[in-house]
Amino acid sequence: MSSGTTLYLKGAEFRYPDSDKKVLKGIDLDIRAGEWIALLGPNGSGKSTLLKLFNALLLPSQGSCFVDGIDTKEPQNIDLIRSKVSMVFQNPEDQIVASVVEEDTAFGPENLGLPSDEIVIRVKDALVGVGLWEKRKHSVSSLSGGQKQRLALAGVMAIRSGSLLLDEAMSMLDPTSRKSFLELIKMEHSNGRTVVQVTHRLDEILYSDRTVLLNEGQISWQGNTDVFLSGSEKELRDMGFAKPPVAVLKEELVKSRLIPASTRSDIAEIREKLCLSQLMT
Repeated sequence: MSSGTTLYLKGAEFRYPDSDKKVLKGIDLDIRAGEWIALLGPNGSGKSTLLKLFNALLLPSQGSCFVDGIDTKEPQNIDLIRSKVSMVFQNPEDQIVASVVEEDTAFGPENLGLPSDEIVIRVKDALVGVGLWEKRKHSVSSLSGGQKQRLALAGVMAIRSGSLLLDEAMSMLDPTSRKSFLELIKMEHSNGRTVVQVTHRLDEILYSDRTVLLNEGQISWQGNTDVFLSGSEKELRDMGFAKPPVAVLKEELVKSRLIPASTRSDIAEIREKLCLSQLMT
């Protein structure tokens, strides 16, 4: 199992050099090792910028960012931080560096200086995991947009860092591929990885532990994801979200006293609790 990393922001602020506007304003956020955070908010609220602080692509203009207690502002810490935190971008073209599928997946492990035998194992495990093993010899340019997103995930899976940052990483996937992608993230999380996931879709946050809402560069709400999803459809709609059907189903079953309120908004858990309820009647 991987050892998840802790991610910590203290009074973190950020503004781009050519702008007077602060993108992030006094962010305090403590993410525990192995926790899955869903990061939500309207366009321009600072979600992508916040992710980039965690792997030192950007440095706070004020305040601090720590990864496993390591200050990202210290230049000598950059390589260590990026070995602990991997990021999947919204546009996979931003991180694909090689022309052949297996070579791109091997890029990260090679940069870590791993032995060749270990690199071969990691590349195969990652490509099998994302369903691209049969295309390992193919040109990256021959892949669809969704396949490129899966290739980007394979690259960070092969690094096996303690944290996985997802910046709208499923935006190019169809519903079936999105479900498979989520199952892969769920597996990585179950292996101990810390996950921070930026998305606009509530059906992608069902497995997360905590939801954090950003608005105009500040945290406007944070708490248990099931508590967030239990809000009324109108409340969620007013925030720009559509309540996932599985959350609606859970509410109806709870109202009917067929499952306990503590049941997660997860179809497998709902099915399990419903079957148990029927056995006990």
